[in-house]
Amino acid sequence: MLPRRAVAAIHPRLAVVAHDTFMVWLAWTAVSMMRWSLAPNPSPVSLFGPEVWIVIAAQGAIFWWTGLYKGLWRFASLPDLWNIAKAAVLGALVIAMALAIYNRLETVPRTVLVVYPLVLALLLGAPRLLYRYWKDSRLDFVARAPSERVLVLGAGKAGEALVRDLRRENRYAVVGFLDDNAQLRGARVHGVPVLGSIDQLPQLARETAAEMLVIAMPAANKAQMRRAVDLCEATGLPFRTVPRLEDVVAGRSSFNELKEVAIEDLLGREPVRLDWTAIRTRLAGRRVLVTGGGGSIGSELCRQVARLGVESLSVLDQSEYNLYTIEQELRRDYPDLLLNAWLGDCGDAMTCERVFAEARPEVVFHAAAYKHVPLLQGQVREAFRNNVLGTRVVAEAADRHGTDSFVLISTDKAVNPTSIMGACKRVAELFCQNFAQHSRTHFITVRFGNVLDSAGSVVPRFREQIRAGGPVTVTHPEITRYFMTIPEACQLILQAAVLGQGGEIFALDMGEPVKIRDLAEQMIRLAGKHEGSDIAIVYTGLRPGEKLFEELFHPQERYTDTAHAKIFLAQPRSMAWPLLTAQLGKAEAAVREFDQETLRRILEQLLPEFAVTEAAQDNVVTFGPR
Repeated sequence: MLPRRAVAAIHPRLAVVAHDTFMVWLAWTAVSMMRWSLAPNPSPVSLFGPEVWIVIAAQGAIFWWTGLYKGLWRFASLPDLWNIAKAAVLGALVIAMALAIYNRLETVPRTVLVVYPLVLALLLGAPRLLYRYWKDSRLDFVARAPSERVLVLGAGKAGEALVRDLRRENRYAVVGFLDDNAQLRGARVHGVPVLGSIDQLPQLARETAAEMLVIAMPAANKAQMRRAVDLCEATGLPFRTVPRLEDVVAGRSSFNELKEVAIEDLLGREPVRLDWTAIRTRLAGRRVLVTGGGGSIGSELCRQVARLGVESLSVLDQSEYNLYTIEQELRRDYPDLLLNAWLGDCGDAMTCERVFAEARPEVVFHAAAYKHVPLLQGQVREAFRNNVLGTRVVAEAADRHGTDSFVLISTDKAVNPTSIMGACKRVAELFCQNFAQHSRTHFITVRFGNVLDSAGSVVPRFREQIRAGGPVTVTHPEITRYFMTIPEACQLILQAAVLGQGGEIFALDMGEPVKIRDLAEQMIRLAGKHEGSDIAIVYTGLRPGEKLFEELFHPQERYTDTAHAKIFLAQPRSMAWPLLTAQLGKAEAAVREFDQETLRRILEQLLPEFAVTEAAQDNVVTFGPR
């Protein structure tokens, strides 16, 4: 005896089969009767003769073969109608062949074979569409009225799909669309009118008594998104948005999920176009090591690399929790990946030797580094030990074990550095560029600015300050920074790794710099607050080592375009190899003796520009509340 659930699932299918079988019989007999009624000497049409049963059997087999019974009437749409039309035409051909074998088509006029599929498609398609219309319409007559009147910005595919979902939930009444496409003006989408352009939002929001706004423009660039948000803010109404396509594909959001507009949506840029074929060719089937693989950039690099079909992925990180988190995620999402998680410090030569000996990486992404500028300003020893000597330990291990490519993840703070962190990263760059001339390993440096939502960065700090009721602290009214999303930065790192042949510095196109003051004001507005009355902005003055603006190139690093529009190639500055190795030897001794003054002098000797710019940081201006 079949389980009750199985019986419940079978009954609707049987009803559909019975319906379609009846429609086949009706179409064939009706068309046959109509055709014979026009003949001078009409012949009687048998309602259940052998010919009819052949027609039903042949057409039923075609229905099954085309998968007609896999569709649900509740969601009948154009693809289902196309499938019905295809099944009807194929059925007519099969019926013609079957009847030709049975009686050479002696009793079947050729007109019947032409008209029959048209009538059958109509008889099968109309009930399905009527059923869907009835199911959709029934939602409008439930007892509880929709609670919120919604105006949707964007009448494209995303807006159309959104309206369908909102109508099913019955919590929202969509009162209209706004779209800049003049050809849509006056049109209706699922019965909802397109009222005007997006610029008319403030006026139309009042006229329609809208209670909420939804931005359904997932493909909008940052300028279009900012314009839409500014108009929404002008109405004073709450507003939401639908996720971008790349967020849905990456699993970060659900399709047609309504979410609050985040600052990432406004700072986002046009999608990056990558040569994924070249990237896969370079990494697929190879052994990869990511140092600092539990950090913001390192963990995203691990995710990107894991998707590319590498032979193995090794992750080295000194944070137990971060390493555990990324390991669990990778094992869950990529169960077939050969994954090795190593807990240890990349500056520990024995740890690196063991990792390289066992993992035998062919490609290394060196993302391990300390990055907090003000904190490291008084921690010269730790900054030099980790960011410089740690890089040297990993690079030398890569050279000894025949690693093919070594990619150093650097920062824009290494250009004309004013901070200990930036100076140490610049020395790491110098070492890799010059070591490339003495090694078979291809050493590549990739330099970029701030990434959104990385640990300890300004965006999560502002978000937390706003949540706590303020104030939001900004160091200087004119301070600017470059911003890029973590996935975009990591994808461009992979692309640069493909472009590099050894010794290069690649700088990523970060777009236009963003004023931190504007960033704070926008985040306050997105939180539904007002700057000044609800949340105060306090200017605290530049912190030690901080610059008003960042640069991607030194004046002596003449840069050129590459094959990728968002990646630039800088001309590396050479240094005498004996001098560099001698200074690093002194630095190693100073680290052992905790001699921070010697380490500072070494930085000044290696980087003359650092000695000048650092002195300029002594005069730090402090600002009070705005």
